[in-house]
Amino acid sequence: MSSTTGNSPATTETPPGGPLDRKVLLIAGVVVLGAIMSILDVTIVAVAQNTFQQEFGTDAAGAAWTMTGYTLALAAVIPLSSWAVARFGARNVYLTSLVLFTIGSALCAMASSIGMLVAFRVIQGLGGGLLMPVGMMILTKAAGPDRVGSVMAVLGIPMLLGPIAGPILGGLLIETASWHWVFLINVPVGIVAFVYSWIILRDKEETSRPSIDIVGLMLLSPGLALFLYGISTSAEEGTFIAAKVLVPAAVGLVLILAFIAHALRSKAPLLDLRLFRNRTLSISVIAMTLFMIAFFGAALLYPQYFIGIRGESTLSAGLLLAPQGIGAMLTMPIAGRLTDKMGPGKFVLGGLVLIALGVGTFTFLAADSSYWLLCGALFVQGMGMGMTMMPIMSAALATLKTEQVPDGSTLVNVVQQTASSIGTAIISVLLASNLAAHAESKLAIASNAAPEQYDKLVAAGQAPAEVPAQWLDWGASAFAGAFVVSAVLIVVTFVPAFFLPRKRVATAESVPVLMH
Repeated sequence: MSSTTGNSPATTETPPGGPLDRKVLLIAGVVVLGAIMSILDVTIVAVAQNTFQQEFGTDAAGAAWTMTGYTLALAAVIPLSSWAVARFGARNVYLTSLVLFTIGSALCAMASSIGMLVAFRVIQGLGGGLLMPVGMMILTKAAGPDRVGSVMAVLGIPMLLGPIAGPILGGLLIETASWHWVFLINVPVGIVAFVYSWIILRDKEETSRPSIDIVGLMLLSPGLALFLYGISTSAEEGTFIAAKVLVPAAVGLVLILAFIAHALRSKAPLLDLRLFRNRTLSISVIAMTLFMIAFFGAALLYPQYFIGIRGESTLSAGLLLAPQGIGAMLTMPIAGRLTDKMGPGKFVLGGLVLIALGVGTFTFLAADSSYWLLCGALFVQGMGMGMTMMPIMSAALATLKTEQVPDGSTLVNVVQQTASSIGTAIISVLLASNLAAHAESKLAIASNAAPEQYDKLVAAGQAPAEVPAQWLDWGASAFAGAFVVSAVLIVVTFVPAFFLPRKRVATAESVPVLMH
């Protein structure tokens, strides 16, 4: 262990970085292309679940493995990103990830069975899991610590717009072409991204031959995969107390805890958890975890409400979410630049107020709530997200030294993936529980979201030809109750956010950060 000593020079702050120059913007284009493919793919495939059931003759659980397999592959490969960059160089790892993701996409489009599709989704996930953390390393290194806020604003574009643009694009592709194009669209984008990356990422990199932490790898990768599998299965089971949920989640949690104990003792762990000795990083990670759980949980509800309760098409539901993306695009670049100069604390607190107002509006949902009100709430919420997510991430990375950025980026992405899965699971189970209070509300949602299945129930005499308005009201109340949990989590996020720096975050050169 080493740290700064008492003989170190007095702490001085370097001037905040200026705007991103042309070279950094070109590199940002590389990273954003890769991130767009990876993030959009998740939401587009979510839209295609019913189509997969029909095309491959499987049930909802079988189709859900196209999501679960991808998520498990992500969880298994993300912890390797820091070691892979040190061993092979960020450029080589990034290019390899693009190739894997693009080949996986092409194979998915050629799948002739649900089993083949799931297997090819795993290949996609192995590539997609490295795109975001390695891209973040590349861009953070190119911009420097003084411009991390601006960098995070660039990366935030696909992260915030993915859940919004995905349903629109997915609905459009399925309605106008076929399910194959859900994956085929990645092929030309992947080829362009590869060529572009090959040309732009030319800087020579120092690589080493670090020994891989085999024990850590055997603990963390399967631990994350099992934990996320158990958590994601809760959405299918509708409860957290089923054996199918508890057993893998518990085993995964034990492996993760064992990795933590191992990493704190190891001289060269797979992921350096000693970074948590950095107070700003620790506070940022706590705030990010709470925020991600709330954000991804709520993101699950919006399209389901518009489709299931209001009877909108997938494409229309996606368009109704557009105000959220517009709001984020307005504030994100401004917040990124000003965070570099003034620190993240003020922006995060202000953003959380806007998000709380936006999500709070949805806690009063009805079956006939005004679209003007809901779209206005989404716009306000979007502005808050542009002021919140990226400043939190920039606070987490800004105080890290160059050699710590790979571990820091990997850590941030592990937290993101875990928190998003937890948020989705919590809200899914809660919504299912709320709907179970009035079984008829499920029929009301089926009449809009799955009309063919509902017609079969009508023909069998198990459902009325016309859905009573009260059933839709019950369904809307179930959604409102689920939104309450997201709103509460946003309010709780104020606690760690209050302790984020409210002046420019001093860079690693002037901050004592303990290292191994």
